[in-house]
Amino acid sequence: MSIEHNNIYPNCSYVIRAVQLGTDTKANLYHKLNQEGIQLNPFAEQLFDDKRFLVSATPHSIETIELQIKQLGFLEGATMPQIFDRVKELGLRLCSLEVGPQLRLQYTEQKEGAVGKPATKNRAPFGSLTIISSPIAWDHDFPKGFYLRTIEGELWLRGYSADFEHVFSPEDTLIFCR
Repeated sequence: MSIEHNNIYPNCSYVIRAVQLGTDTKANLYHKLNQEGIQLNPFAEQLFDDKRFLVSATPHSIETIELQIKQLGFLEGATMPQIFDRVKELGLRLCSLEVGPQLRLQYTEQKEGAVGKPATKNRAPFGSLTIISSPIAWDHDFPKGFYLRTIEGELWLRGYSADFEHVFSPEDTLIFCR
C-alpha cells in the first residue's frame, strides 16, 4: 500500500460535524430511530442487541471528521489495521459505536450516492459514510460498526462486517473523531 504525503489530512478538504452523545439510553436511541422511520439492517440490529454496545452516561459533544481513504494517504486502499495506525499518526480517534445512531438521527440531509451507479459487492456502497469504531468482536461474521446511507429517500443505519484483510477502497468515505 502506498502512502502519498500531499493532499492528506489536514492538507485536504474535509467535513466536520458536531455530534451530541450521552443524551439517551441505548433503548431510547433504538426507539428514536424507529420513530423517525430510520431503517436498520440485520447487522445494525445485531450491534444494538449486543451488551458490549454501550452509550455514554454523560451528555457531551464531539466533533467528527469525514475523510476518504485516499485522504489518509492510501491511494490503493487500506485494511482496518492500516487505517487504525494512520488515524493515530494523524491525531484522530476511532468513534464509539454510539456515534452511529446519534449521527444518523442528527444528520438527516445525506444525499443518495448510488443513483445511477452499479451495485457494489464487498465494498462500501457509493454515497455511504462508514463510521470507524473499535470493534467489539473480531469474529469475521460479527459486525464491526455502522455506516449511514440513503436509499430511495429513506435514511438507513446499517451495520457492516469486515476482517483484517478487507481492503477499503480509496474512494470510501470514513468518519473519525477529532
